[in-house]
Amino acid sequence: METYVLVVAGFGVLVLLTAWLPMVLRALPLSLPICCVGIGAALSLIPAIADLTPHPGSHVGLIEHATEAVVVISLMGAGLKIDRLIGWQRWALTWRLLGIGMPLTILALTVLGSALLGLGTAAALLLGSSLAPTDPVLASDVQVGHPAEDYEDEPRFALTSEAGLNDGLAFPFVNLAIAGAGTGGFAGLAWSHWLAVDVLWKIVVGAVLGALIGRALGWLTFHLPNVSKLSRTGDGFVALGVTCIAYGSVQAVDGYGFVGVFAAALALRSSSHGHDYHRKMHNYAEELERLLMMVLLVGFGAILVGGGLLQALTWQAAAFALIALLVVRPLACWVGLLGSGRSREDRAVVSFFGIRGLGTIYYLSFAMRHAAFEGADLLWATAGLTVLISILLHGVTVTPVLRALDRRTGRDMESAQPDLTLSRP
Repeated sequence: METYVLVVAGFGVLVLLTAWLPMVLRALPLSLPICCVGIGAALSLIPAIADLTPHPGSHVGLIEHATEAVVVISLMGAGLKIDRLIGWQRWALTWRLLGIGMPLTILALTVLGSALLGLGTAAALLLGSSLAPTDPVLASDVQVGHPAEDYEDEPRFALTSEAGLNDGLAFPFVNLAIAGAGTGGFAGLAWSHWLAVDVLWKIVVGAVLGALIGRALGWLTFHLPNVSKLSRTGDGFVALGVTCIAYGSVQAVDGYGFVGVFAAALALRSSSHGHDYHRKMHNYAEELERLLMMVLLVGFGAILVGGGLLQALTWQAAAFALIALLVVRPLACWVGLLGSGRSREDRAVVSFFGIRGLGTIYYLSFAMRHAAFEGADLLWATAGLTVLISILLHGVTVTPVLRALDRRTGRDMESAQPDLTLSRP
């Protein structure tokens, strides 16, 4: 039987599992990503499939664009589900996580990578900046609910907004690592150019142009004469069009497309804020994101086993992964949230659930396509193990922890789970 036929049939099974598994898992201390990785690992034991799962280092371009697509769609979904208007006080926890927690995480992981793994500065910085952002794809279980569902408690809102912005804000440090690897060090680096272009210009143009695109498309969607406005179509795939326009336009003027997509989503969400069409667009983005996520995580599980992703793993790399997840991220964000006025429980939840995932894989593949890094196999193995541990650790703990948090605050016990309607006898 041709491999193509098996792949088509397997994809059909995966599509059905995308719809069925969330409903089955909602009452269990398991997550959809855990099941996907397990399925991929099991499939890679089949010789015919194992031959199709090479090491990711040999296909960085394909992996970069595949992970890029799911992250971009996830950012649109995250922006559309946020009801809270952007503001300094309203987003206070987010600014603390981005301005204090994230830089501290990158710094600590860079130092740890150099001291524990023996990496050069550029490689250590790449590893640290790739692992610093909270992943918007795998963090859906700790995010706010659907548009206008009033599930924007502070921990969920902070994690949603952080995941929406920090993927783009990690880019300056990834670009810095690329520049350091390309020049053989940081001594002769044009720091003023990095600060002016990679930090200021690309972030500002991403935020401003993305917001303008979101506002303009929001006007087309909700404020044209009734016969012409896009919302009358009822088609959720308009969200995909907005995503592509925002990402492509911002990237075309050398801005950060990730920032642009999230800004466009927030601006679109603020247009006709109470309109039901926001839920339609969000639901489409969420379904597409979930399907792509499952495909990529099945591939991730296959690469772990059949592709030899962890072959270069050392005990130092295993220690690095555990310290990164259990010490560095929680401690850095706890410091960032000091003085925020939030309870210890809220700060603990936000600090702990810094989920690592497909964004990390994207940054590694992006950087390795633009520069040669020492210890590339070790970087892949360390990042892969960190993502795997995060999927397992956070996937098992997210349901009981958030239910306990809801119980303490008197919120709906099911708000941590996907919004699935179960038929009753």
